[in-house]
Amino acid sequence: MNEMVEMTLMEFEDNLNKQYDRLLDEFLTIRVGRANPRLIENIKVDYYGTRAPLMQTSNITVQDARMLVVTPYDVSTLRDIKIGIESANLGVSVSDDGKIIRVGFPMLTEERRREYTKDAKKLLEEAKIAMRNARRDCLDVFKDMKKNSEISEDDYATLDKEVQKKLDTFTDKADASCEKKIAEIMEV
Repeated sequence: MNEMVEMTLMEFEDNLNKQYDRLLDEFLTIRVGRANPRLIENIKVDYYGTRAPLMQTSNITVQDARMLVVTPYDVSTLRDIKIGIESANLGVSVSDDGKIIRVGFPMLTEERRREYTKDAKKLLEEAKIAMRNARRDCLDVFKDMKKNSEISEDDYATLDKEVQKKLDTFTDKADASCEKKIAEIMEV
C-alpha cells in the first residue's frame, strides 16, 4: 500500500486510542464510593484573585476509603479553597482545622449509583460517536483516493473492512471498560 494509506490508517488508529484514553480519564471522575483525588482536582477555586484548578493550589491525598485531605500550598488561601470545594456541590462534607481541609465522601445511595451509571453510559456513547466520526473521516480520505484512481475499488473494499475491524476492536474495549465501571459503581 502507498504511504498515504499507511499514514491515514495510523492517524485513524491514533484517533481511536485518544478517544478511548479520554473515555477512561472521564470514567475516573465518576464517583464509585471511594475517595479519589481525580474527583476534586479540577474544581476551580479562587487563588490570589484568579480561578485555578484545585490541583494547582494544593496537595490532595487519600486519607482512607472515604476521606481526602487537601493541603494548600499557602495556608492563607485555605478559606477560599474550602469555599471553592463546597460550591462545587459534590455532596461531600468539607471541614478544616486551619491548616488542612478534609473532604468526606458519604456512602452512595442506590439512586445516586443509578445516576452515575447513566453518566458512564452517556460518556461511552459520546466516545463511540467520536470513534465513528473518525472512521467516517478516514473512509472519506480513501474515497477521494479511489475517485482520483490512487487506489483500486478492491483496495478500497479491503481498507473499508480493515477500518471497520479496528473500530469494532476499540468499541468493544470501550464497552468492556464501561461494564467494569458500572460494576464498580453498583458495588456496595
